[in-house]
Amino acid sequence: MRNTAKITTAVLAAGALTLGLSACGSEDSSSAASDTSGPLVVAASPTPHAEILNYVKDNLAKKAGLDLEVKEFQDYIVPNTATEDGSVDANYFQNQPYLDDFNNKRGTHIVPVVTVHLEPLGLYSHKVKSADALKSGATVAIPNDSVNEARALKLLASKGVITLKDGVGSEATPQDITKNPKNLEFKEVEAAQTARSLDDVDAAVINGNYAISADLKPAKDALVLESATDNPYGNFLAVKEGNEDDPRVQKLAKLLTSDEVKKFIEDKYAGSVIPSF
Repeated sequence: MRNTAKITTAVLAAGALTLGLSACGSEDSSSAASDTSGPLVVAASPTPHAEILNYVKDNLAKKAGLDLEVKEFQDYIVPNTATEDGSVDANYFQNQPYLDDFNNKRGTHIVPVVTVHLEPLGLYSHKVKSADALKSGATVAIPNDSVNEARALKLLASKGVITLKDGVGSEATPQDITKNPKNLEFKEVEAAQTARSLDDVDAAVINGNYAISADLKPAKDALVLESATDNPYGNFLAVKEGNEDDPRVQKLAKLLTSDEVKKFIEDKYAGSVIPSF
């Protein structure tokens, strides 16, 4: 994408190493805010996050006095570790349950600033036209990170495909399934690989951004799709704790929740990405 840095596999590995080094060298989660004189560097998933940010960069940032730089990441780990160690100033790719789980497991101190949009999670297939058409013993790919796996299972349960234990929350796994009428087999894969697995499985539960990147249209192509009503999985702009009041971050937060961005999201994604403001 024009004017957008691509992050290579080597850099992803280096990011993981950087996290380890920064964890050893920093114990204060409320460290002083970073230098605010340079450009605001934001890590983002390519679709739709980087596309939304680049719309802001190309159409709104200059007038608001914001120098914005967008860096694309293909995974769900390095944007947070890079924000924690200061390699980037902010990130835009995740929801609250995922962030809570990440901070808890990795000892990071990332906090949300403003919620921008929702990407409904959906079930897709190249082999059947409806969830009811899945055959007995069909294989369904689901994300292997704990939050998105639970989210996928809860989606299937909400549509009557499976039944989960009463009260199961954001840590649900296939072991929490109490009824599985079609004897579905669940294949746990990295979230980024779910769309690519469609030719190898009978169906896959895919995060909205990866579905769009794979030229799927969630509002049209999903066999079942999350409801946007009272949905806790809105995606937000996030920073390391202590940097929330960075004037550059506040400018971006205002722009991301502007009428112009709302119209851009509605026009470009046609219901596959839904503004949350």
